[in-house]
Amino acid sequence: MPTAYFTPATFRFLRSLDRNNNREWFQAHKDNYERDVREPFLALITDLQAPLKKISLHYRADPRKNGGSLFRIYRDTRFSNDKQPYKPWQGARFFHERRNEVHAPSFYMHLQPGDSFAGGGMWHPESDALKRIREFLTDNPEAWKRATQSKTFRDHFEFWGESLSRPPRGFDPNHELIDDIKRKDFACGEGFDEKLACSSELLPWLVETYKRVAPMIDYLCASQELDF
Repeated sequence: MPTAYFTPATFRFLRSLDRNNNREWFQAHKDNYERDVREPFLALITDLQAPLKKISLHYRADPRKNGGSLFRIYRDTRFSNDKQPYKPWQGARFFHERRNEVHAPSFYMHLQPGDSFAGGGMWHPESDALKRIREFLTDNPEAWKRATQSKTFRDHFEFWGESLSRPPRGFDPNHELIDDIKRKDFACGEGFDEKLACSSELLPWLVETYKRVAPMIDYLCASQELDF
């Protein structure tokens, strides 16, 4: 039977955390975080394992409480001017089995009041990985167009991130994919609302979303010589 994981209490907690982003408030409401946010998210990650394996045998939905797919709610403030200790959102990354060896693309889900979305790709790839993507685009334009210029892709996804104002050095400014070659991020996604997030339709919607973005993930894996 389809399962609903999140409830309006999930979003109430995240809104309250956004307004009360301090350790005293969080400690006083940590049970709410565990019950309404973390535990249902871990259950969703567990239930994504089987369908994700059907999309790619090389990707993992890891439901461990620490070190798995779920991002920590705690912010790293050491090098940031923003000293708020918590993220007013909860996210999960479904990663390649070789993520510790190679900068690899991921599937992603983000839960935040007014800004929930799912998708995938590579966000801020390191310079060597970025160069490989650009070279791969130069040499393999048709496969990229099939992956990202279909009606299905355009109807569901938008690209996020930054681009160079000029073509990168050493690349043909007249190449048919020059706008993509100029990208600094290769990530895309589709938003969803709280009604969907709190319904039993969330899991099947996520699976369909990851199926739609899979050709782009496959292409990015190929650019890094990774199996998909």
